[in-house]
Amino acid sequence: IENALFGMGNPLLDIIAVVDTIFLEKYGLKENDQILAEEKHKELFDEMVKKYKVEYHAGGSTLNSIKVAQWMIQMPHKAATFFGCIGKDHFGGILKEKAEEVHVDAYYYEQSEEPTGTCAACITGDNRSLVANLAAANCYKKDKHLDLEENWKLVQKAKVFYIAGFFLTVSEESILKVAKHACENNKLFCLNLSAPFISQYFMQPLMRIMPYVDILFGNETEAAAFAKEQGFETKGIEEIAKKTQELSKENKKRQRVVVFTQGKEGTVMAKGGKVEVFPVVKMNPSEIVDTNGAGDAFVGGFLSELVQDKSLDQCIYAGHYAANVIIRRAGCTFPEKPDFH
Repeated sequence: IENALFGMGNPLLDIIAVVDTIFLEKYGLKENDQILAEEKHKELFDEMVKKYKVEYHAGGSTLNSIKVAQWMIQMPHKAATFFGCIGKDHFGGILKEKAEEVHVDAYYYEQSEEPTGTCAACITGDNRSLVANLAAANCYKKDKHLDLEENWKLVQKAKVFYIAGFFLTVSEESILKVAKHACENNKLFCLNLSAPFISQYFMQPLMRIMPYVDILFGNETEAAAFAKEQGFETKGIEEIAKKTQELSKENKKRQRVVVFTQGKEGTVMAKGGKVEVFPVVKMNPSEIVDTNGAGDAFVGGFLSELVQDKSLDQCIYAGHYAANVIIRRAGCTFPEKPDFH
């Protein structure tokens, strides 16, 4: 059904290039990380474009996941809705166009104070270091967009909600409003830990949202950072998943499910006090083009089945399938049709 899946987050144009380690060192980047751009990264974007062969792809973690979910669902078009903020500029135009191409029903808050956000994806081998310059994405306003009647109607239409943790740095009040709506109406609210820095520097807002989270996603690095900040006293990912699953929850009708991916290692799922591990699709490392967007794609595949009321096991298989498709291609892009059964 149309608009059954709802996503809200930072729409960014990805600027992707294969770089060298000297470039990473120059800007103080780790080879596999996600950070927000600081003053010292201002030149990075220009240098990348001048020095390396760059590709531009529509990105932003939540938008990637929503697009992959729509691609997996195929019909109807506009099964997925997306909200975010862009600038009135060329890059904003590209983002609008790319969402339309893949039939996502995107509604942007457009403003002219800040340009459309960008994300530099610095690829070295199997690794990707992401530097996000949020710009316009950071200007999303609850009262200027989410609260408007015609927009809120789309929230009411949805039955599954997904927001990346990245959006906690932008509009906690927007997330809370959506999370509470889901809770009060026994709908599914899903959140992603997104990056170690979210747990390190935004733990308070994260924990204000956590009671409303029905499904929590993350990867092994993010899980470890979360556990450390929570004082879990364990480094084992299965134990971390179990402890996270047991954190207090508002809607008692649904138990929280925690899903942690670990790259080529198995995906861990904690639910109802049990922890299971699901192996990922084996592939030859030479087939990997870049892992940028793999985590987003996993979530997209997962959500595409979740919104169709499939079992959680099936959701994980779909996630693994989508991630496997995306890592064979540059950026978070996909062929015309999926062949997932």
